[in-house]
Amino acid sequence: MEEFMATRTGSRTSNRTTSARSGSSKESSSNERNRSSDNRSAFSFGDSAGPLLGAALAGVAIGFAANFGRKAIMQGMEAAAGDWDEILATEHDVALAIFDKMLTTDETQSFKRKMLLMKLTHALDKHAHQEEMVVYPALREANEAVSADQLEGEHGYIKTYIYELNEMGPESGKWLEKVREFRALVARHAHMEEEEVFPTFKNALDDEQNARVTSLVNRDGFWMA
Repeated sequence: MEEFMATRTGSRTSNRTTSARSGSSKESSSNERNRSSDNRSAFSFGDSAGPLLGAALAGVAIGFAANFGRKAIMQGMEAAAGDWDEILATEHDVALAIFDKMLTTDETQSFKRKMLLMKLTHALDKHAHQEEMVVYPALREANEAVSADQLEGEHGYIKTYIYELNEMGPESGKWLEKVREFRALVARHAHMEEEEVFPTFKNALDDEQNARVTSLVNRDGFWMA
């Protein structure tokens, strides 16, 4: 009987030892997996993420380079016009040409009207930025604040016309009438700059000052292109 009890006791002890070793082995394996999982942070994308991330960054770089190149081409074409006043005069002509295309449309060409208005808005925004950030401040420095303030004030009315045309919608029967009014304002504005204000201002500049204004107009035009 004692031998039997000793055998059963030994058997239970052996089983518990085996079970403990098995549990310990499983726990160790589980801990290894957990440690492995813990080592992968929330910002770890795994082995396959490298090529994907590289491709994404390459795509961004290509897009940036393409946009940079487009800007350089667009502003380079304008810079070929000459000095700052000639660049701005060329932009006036571009805007007026867009107006003329708008005036050839009818109420059935709503999509074309929308696209032309978007193109006009971008052209006038770029143009206004160059003048407001470079030319008008330079005019004020040259004691031409009255002219600078008047011209900059007209930019506010230009934005109002853009707002009204967008609110009116291209299907409106009064759309072309509003476009004609808008074109007349821009034409008067351009005439005042090209024939009255800019020539007087430019004549007061020396070569270095003129080159500086031209450089700044091109710089701001590049970033807005």
